[in-house]
Amino acid sequence: MLERIDEGIIAGSVDFVTIKQTQTIIMQMKESICKIKGKLIGTGFFCHINYENKNIPCLMTNFHVLDKEYIKNNNKIKISMNDNAINEEITINEQDIIYQSKKEEYDLIIIKLKEGEEYIKNINYFELDENLFNKNSINGYESIYILHYPNAQNAAVSYGNGITYDPNYKYDIQHKCNTLSGSSGGPILNLLTNKVIGIHKGFIQKKDGIKYNIGTFLKDSLGEIKNKDNKINNQINNNNLYNNFNIELKKPIHIFRDDKVSCLTAMNDGRLVFGYNDSSIIIYNKETYKPDLIIKEHDGPVRYITQLSSGILVSCSKDKSIKLYSIKGNKYKVLQSLNQNDAVYEIKELKNKSLASISSDRTITFYIKDNLKYKKDYHKVEDDWCSQIKQTKDNEICYFVSTTLWQIKFYDFIKKKVKKSLRIHQDHIITVTKDLLITTGFRRISIININNYEIIRSIEVSGKGFITGVYMPNQNILLAGDSEGIIKQWRIEDDNLILVSKVEKAHDSAIKDLKNLGNGHLASCSVDNTIKIW
Repeated sequence: MLERIDEGIIAGSVDFVTIKQTQTIIMQMKESICKIKGKLIGTGFFCHINYENKNIPCLMTNFHVLDKEYIKNNNKIKISMNDNAINEEITINEQDIIYQSKKEEYDLIIIKLKEGEEYIKNINYFELDENLFNKNSINGYESIYILHYPNAQNAAVSYGNGITYDPNYKYDIQHKCNTLSGSSGGPILNLLTNKVIGIHKGFIQKKDGIKYNIGTFLKDSLGEIKNKDNKINNQINNNNLYNNFNIELKKPIHIFRDDKVSCLTAMNDGRLVFGYNDSSIIIYNKETYKPDLIIKEHDGPVRYITQLSSGILVSCSKDKSIKLYSIKGNKYKVLQSLNQNDAVYEIKELKNKSLASISSDRTITFYIKDNLKYKKDYHKVEDDWCSQIKQTKDNEICYFVSTTLWQIKFYDFIKKKVKKSLRIHQDHIITVTKDLLITTGFRRISIININNYEIIRSIEVSGKGFITGVYMPNQNILLAGDSEGIIKQWRIEDDNLILVSKVEKAHDSAIKDLKNLGNGHLASCSVDNTIKIW
């Protein structure tokens, strides 16, 4: 049975050599590594990684020194550099984690640094030597050294006289550099190039009782990141890729100019429906884009419109009411009016044909169908204002809770129980695919696994301010609009987003909503008072 120990061992007869005493490594390295106080005290180092088409400054260390759960519960960590002359407390969020691999595997976490922070100016970044050799050819390789904080004291250098790979332990390389507690996360470097080839992570004790210092081989652990990044680059550089998709955002087919539109949707027959701040609803002809039908049943601004699977049109308003309509051609009939205690901002149909609405009094109200009418089942009072209901599972919905709490909650509406709350600085829930939830906000798109409620991937999007988005399932395309009027197309591939194309000036100002109209058509609504059909 393999025994894995977090601390290091004295592997040979060579003493530790402090960086102060070493003339070959010299001063620049002192600000390339840091002492980290996380779950344990360990070593970290700084480098750049090509990720999402950018050269991103990163901090690397062991997963057992600093993991996602620790970051989630303690979003500030302490680091020391330059023999403790520089001490910083830095803020790290879950979204800053580029990559992590458990202790039993590569035992690695890679964290994106926030550019512009004062301490970053003092950092000297290592180069990564990913292409020197593969694991099967390293046996006997001798010219290596480790930079680390043995016993959590001053920075030190340990030279080794060998590095080997045993195929029986596929995640590990074995080395002969001296290490102790506090060395975990220290970079293993090629003495010839002073580039990083691996990361020290502890030692193993084999069946024969012999202890071996081990590390992660960098080429392996970064391979997964590179594969994803290469896919992104290959897709962007493929000039013919744009033509493989049905959504061509080259020129809008129609432009509405109206400053009173508050919400919009598309009916099953392809006609557009706009809700207005003057309390009216207008259904537009899908060919002429002229009004087919005007509905005036609300006494306040219309905040949300949707069409149910039965064909019934539903609207909700600031007048505290929900209206249900039968639409036949250019005529309508009010089927039912549901009243609530405060302004109603959103209503969604769930898979079991029930309805869920959101009001400004912080309540989510559930309605069940009784014969041909809907009746109130119960309501849930939330901690703050909420929005963006999406159904994630048969008995589960998710929704966003306020810009003060910054939470996405997953709620079992049958058991009436919150199953999970995620703190995430985003406010727009775009879509739910089979296993994924995709959200946007604050220049970032995040992908969440709805089975284990973990953030799989968080992608920074260029531009300023908020972004909004919509999913086009027939093309498996995500469209995202930002505050500069830009619309980008992303293809969803497994748990990754691949940039396909973008329209630089879709609007003259911020895009506040995107709607899938069906049949490959899209509506974009902007604060420039235009609604464009693509």
